Parts: sequence; C-alpha cells; structure tokens
Amino acid sequence: MEDVTKSYSNGDITIIWKPSLCQHSTLCWKGESGLLPVFNPFKKPWITPSGATTGEIIKRVRNCPSGALSFYYNEGADKKDSQ
Repeated sequence: MEDVTKSYSNGDITIIWKPSLCQHSTLCWKGESGLLPVFNPFKKPWITPSGATTGEIIKRVRNCPSGALSFYYNEGADKKDSQ
C-alpha cells in the first residue's frame, strides 16, 4: 500500500490518518465509546471533525491501537479542551 497521509481539521486540532497503519479495529467509530459522527467509514470523506467536540475527538484518537490516527493542535488553539 502506498504511504498516504490525510489530514482533517476542526480549527482547534488537525486529525492525521495514515491508512497504511490502520488495523481496522473499529474503536474510533463503533460501540459505546465510538464517534460515528466523526469517524464514519460509510461516508466520504470518512472523517468529519465537526461531528464532536475537540476533547471527544482527542480521546478517540489517543485510543487508536495502530497509531493510524494522530492529531496536533493548530496554532492558537485552546488546549484546555483536551482534558
């Protein structure tokens, strides 16, 4: 698979997705703690950062077991929302 990196921003953070690392665990979108409004594999693009709060997104991204999802704070973003 080609080494592709995609990014999606909600203004506060930018979500990075590396498809070649994804293990398809479904933890980002499925189940009680999944964020289907943000991570929806049935839509294109499959990541919609406006679907949840920055804090909720960070929590999901930090639980990605493969490291395919990561994030960084955009310049001037309020980092208190990550708690």
